[in-house]
Amino acid sequence: MAMTSISGKTSLDWEGIALALSPVGLIEEPVLVKKRSRDFFWYSPILDRKLKGCFGDLVAQPATVAELRHCLSVAAAHRIPLTVRGGGTGNYGQSVPLEGGLILETTRLNRVIEIGPDFVRVEAGCNILALNDALKARGRELPVFPSTQDIATIGGFISGGSAGIGTVSHGMLRDAGNILEIRVLSVEPEPREEVFRGDAINLIHHAWGINGVITELTLRTVPTEDWIGCIVTFDSYPDCHGAAINLATSETIRRKLCSTLDARIGTYFDRLKGIVPPDRAMLVTLIPRGQMDDFRALVAAHGGSLDLAMDEAERIARKLPHVFEFSYNHTTLQALKSDRKVTYLQILFPAPVNVAKVVELRAVLGEDVFMHHEFARMGGKVVSFDLPLVKYTTDERLYEIMSIYEAHGCPASDPHSCIIEEGGMKKADYRHLAWKKRLDPLGLLNSPKSREWARVRDMTPEAIEALHQP
Repeated sequence: MAMTSISGKTSLDWEGIALALSPVGLIEEPVLVKKRSRDFFWYSPILDRKLKGCFGDLVAQPATVAELRHCLSVAAAHRIPLTVRGGGTGNYGQSVPLEGGLILETTRLNRVIEIGPDFVRVEAGCNILALNDALKARGRELPVFPSTQDIATIGGFISGGSAGIGTVSHGMLRDAGNILEIRVLSVEPEPREEVFRGDAINLIHHAWGINGVITELTLRTVPTEDWIGCIVTFDSYPDCHGAAINLATSETIRRKLCSTLDARIGTYFDRLKGIVPPDRAMLVTLIPRGQMDDFRALVAAHGGSLDLAMDEAERIARKLPHVFEFSYNHTTLQALKSDRKVTYLQILFPAPVNVAKVVELRAVLGEDVFMHHEFARMGGKVVSFDLPLVKYTTDERLYEIMSIYEAHGCPASDPHSCIIEEGGMKKADYRHLAWKKRLDPLGLLNSPKSREWARVRDMTPEAIEALHQP
């Protein structure tokens, strides 16, 4: 049994805690505990410096909700800092324990409980690929899922994600109807269940696991399609972007993905060499087989070349990745495999999306910025998120690039901070913190990830909610 703190940040009796957690499965080997203390924060050189020395002390792997309740009860009794972890695919250190303590790994809570005609009930630790496979057998699929579906868990995606494959057609996760119900447990000697539905789902969704432990989700499903993974190339990035705008806003062509990538990004894609010509901007998309003729016409109208069009059987036969593994932050991962000096940013191009804004920014951004846009629907309007690859030199240069985008009307979300109010939110969501006070009154759940928690933790939930400004 672990007698001393692996993290060096706690002075608890870890042998006694391990005994108290029985019969829950545990990971105690320091090397393995340290591996479970990491996510993909190393995409950021800033977070890599800050978080690479942060570790938990013990990993619990509850296999049932009853075992999870037991873990939370023990944590409350011993005042143990808690970090909830799924597949560990977050980019901002969401599942990194800043105070040491107990890591709750949810991957054994993986049951698909019920598949209905247009919904699915599932435990939070279910792998998303396994979930989509179960749905496909019933002719359904998730409307939105991450490019990391092979590893990610559905609870982790709902806790830390906001968009993904499908957002271009089905909106953000937070948009009405995508998440139907979230069930969570409190961290108390006698953990309580709370159920969130309707607009209330956003009191828990995208809160980074700071204000309750998700146990079960009910999600909308949509009919599955015979998707054809396509990569189209263009002479210029503005031409590529114009085609993507027409695809993303089309009322006739359905699409599951709409991504554009600067030609220079293609040099990182070893798996596409000999398939996609070099030095050409890329449009990456998923199109239903029955609409490929319409899509080919759109491509031709914009002067593009359809260089790859494959269904799932062909993809497997050719041993190629899904095309969505060249989108979202999988793009960053592909680049980092060969160049560890690359990092990324997160920029919103608000509606109405247009090629002129791309041309305007390309004229003022340096040669160290490679544009990469993901088209999405937000509040019913088509927007795009630029996740540019950046040749990292200094922290100051990263923030200078962000300021250039902002000066041109494109808000930046800081992916180089592990503090929730410094990232995409930009300000505290006091509704999240009010529910943290209700469901985590001892402040054990990932508390250092919120800058504002230390200021409001002694307030009542009602007083915290009163601070909220839409």
